Amino acid sequence: MAANSFGIDLGTCNLKIYSKADKKVINEKNTIAIIGKTSLYAYGDEAYAMYEKAPENINVSFPVINGVIADYNNMQTVIMQLLAKHTKAKTKGAEFTVAVPTDITEVEKKSFYDMFYKSKLKPKSVRLCEKPIADAVGLGLDPTEPTGIMVVDIGADTTEISVISLGGLVISELLHFGGNRIDESVANYLKRNYNLYIGQKTSKQLKEELASAIKLDEEKSTVIVGRDVVNGLPIEMEITSTMIYDAIKDNVESIINSIKIVLEKTPPELARDVIRTGIYMTGGSSKIADIDKLFTDGTNIKVNLAENPEECVVRGLDTIVSEPQFSKLAYEMKAKAY
Repeated sequence: MAANSFGIDLGTCNLKIYSKADKKVINEKNTIAIIGKTSLYAYGDEAYAMYEKAPENINVSFPVINGVIADYNNMQTVIMQLLAKHTKAKTKGAEFTVAVPTDITEVEKKSFYDMFYKSKLKPKSVRLCEKPIADAVGLGLDPTEPTGIMVVDIGADTTEISVISLGGLVISELLHFGGNRIDESVANYLKRNYNLYIGQKTSKQLKEELASAIKLDEEKSTVIVGRDVVNGLPIEMEITSTMIYDAIKDNVESIINSIKIVLEKTPPELARDVIRTGIYMTGGSSKIADIDKLFTDGTNIKVNLAENPEECVVRGLDTIVSEPQFSKLAYEMKAKAY
């Protein structure tokens, strides 16, 4: 295996790149800021810091929407810039393994493939790997065994619920809502009930600081600044964990209901494995406090949380490209019929 190989997870919110030569994960916001129509102004974390703050002549956008590439050229620009900024390893002629969501079309998968194959990097090879399979490997599991593994990945724009066995997806459900929808629910709840208008960044901050899937016995709170919907003036308001719980509970319940539907479709022998080993949860929003307890109560199956849930996929890709027994889990697009 060549030293210069990379695992790429093009997340909606965060772009993760594992460099085998550097042995590190690059994790930056998947955001780009363009001034005028064509001039690159900022990318990554720096561009995200401008989101909801930039003047009209600077367009801050996210190249990936609902798990698929929505802006091909800008996505390629962000990748090239991050590789040049963070890695000392040789990128030209390198090997790339790219995670792709489940339940997307072959055309959408091909855009992931072409992103690297047709780039100036002139890669030695480009292989694709289904995200849930990379997730399982990143969790330290062996998806090639004849054992059922259920992985629930709550990402920014999507939630993927998958049952894996023998290196393939037995059942997979891609839901078009995730952490961003939860953030929107927080903002809408405060606007509807307290006449307080806040931005997406503030609602995300509230989710990360106060959100809990089960109502807390000991209340937490924080003070934020928003805009009064009635008079349009900025105001400070204390937000409590109970308010955030009320805002997000329906979203979390929707995920539980979707998991139940997938479990109903799961063959009995695989369902037995899932009951024995539990459900594995990854993705940024799996860090919501007590979400494992709520999901266990809702399904009667224990829930296993990942240590670094946002990096499970990219670390799984590293293992797939490094260890021969997992190499068959990734494939080259041109070898697939589409």
